[in-house]
Amino acid sequence: MEKHKTFDTERLHLRPTTEEDASFIFELLNTPKWIKYIGDRNVTSIESAGEYIRSKMTPQLIELGYSSYTVITKESNQKVGTCGLYDREGLEGIDIGFAFLPAFEKKGFAFEAANRIKNAAFEEFGVDTIHAITTQDNISSQKLLEKLGLELQGTTKIPNDDEELLLYTIEKGN
Repeated sequence: MEKHKTFDTERLHLRPTTEEDASFIFELLNTPKWIKYIGDRNVTSIESAGEYIRSKMTPQLIELGYSSYTVITKESNQKVGTCGLYDREGLEGIDIGFAFLPAFEKKGFAFEAANRIKNAAFEEFGVDTIHAITTQDNISSQKLLEKLGLELQGTTKIPNDDEELLLYTIEKGN
């Protein structure tokens, strides 16, 4: 398989999510916050998590060179979350997204990982504009997006979903 980029920060290692992460993805996608703020992906087993990775993450990684990255602490080698760049249906351009296990929230990991991925998008992947969407009640996500330099543009909807989502954007060089 082609070697895809990995990234490091002071405390974290980020590598493309693979089927080897199926048990971790199963756990993450079934946390209450994932289901509330991102949505139920019907990942009901480790096997279906592997299928989710194969069908949703791997094709974009192969096509664009980036997708979802599993975030691992350097100190304990623990998988703590995901962060990535996504080409989402119904959204113009590239979207940044992140999710962390509850035990690893409020430690600065999400900012550290998302800031590294944001910089990689602009410097290494040739992305000119990054978007992000979040629910109107996900205040911690909104604060993180603003800390990353994204600005609220208004609201949007994605296909097959009636919920009005907040749309944030940052341009290269800002």
